[in-house]
Amino acid sequence: MSRLAEWYLAHGRHDLPWRASRDPWAVLVSEVMLQQTQVTRILEAWPAFMAEFPDAATMAAATPGAVIAAWGRLGYPRRARRLHDAAVVIARDGWPDDLRALPGVGAYTAGAVANCTRDADEPAIDVNVRRVLERRAGRLLTPREADAAYHRTGRGLEGRDRFLAIMDLGAMVCRAREPRCEECPLRRGCATRGPLAGEVRTRQAPFEGSFRQRRGRVMARLRAADAVPVGELDDEALASLVADGLAVVRRGRASLP
Repeated sequence: MSRLAEWYLAHGRHDLPWRASRDPWAVLVSEVMLQQTQVTRILEAWPAFMAEFPDAATMAAATPGAVIAAWGRLGYPRRARRLHDAAVVIARDGWPDDLRALPGVGAYTAGAVANCTRDADEPAIDVNVRRVLERRAGRLLTPREADAAYHRTGRGLEGRDRFLAIMDLGAMVCRAREPRCEECPLRRGCATRGPLAGEVRTRQAPFEGSFRQRRGRVMARLRAADAVPVGELDDEALASLVADGLAVVRRGRASLP
């Protein structure tokens, strides 16, 4: 058994509830939620959201507004709208062979769902996985190089286990800040043993006082009422929500779609 396999067996996040499922819908919902949101918040939100929308057909039968309302305060509600759009396609046409055909699903999400539900061995490169691969290589990698490095990493692992092991290693040990190199099962073959020179580590802009906060305030009002007079709302924030399909205005009153 490889060192990464041993580490993953002992320390991987096996208790995350969505990892107990091989249902593509359950995994897709978790992957969409996990985009730009901490795992601890998803642990609170995912069970209730899945209870309300246990499959694509149930979500497709609901209004976009009902999905956005159930999304609550997870942030970036465009994800909820795109998830509803994807549910409509799945309910109508079935699951496509290439999940990238679904609204809002890119290469990473498609690969992650395929790996976790049918043990595909597709490169699924997000920021955590890329950080592990590039630090181990000692340089920035092109997409093709990253795909090749992904398959070289974790020999003895494949499919779901390879993906989740590298993902967990990046999230828990090979962290963007304060990596725990002494705990890393790949440290002997790592070229950097720490942050890569020139590595880009972005930090999200402060929420307080941001346009995201203004949008969030409008969304909170719309979730709390059937309709709100537009004069009571931040007009710029409301206009951006309407443009994103997250709100509608009828007869001078705004509501969820």
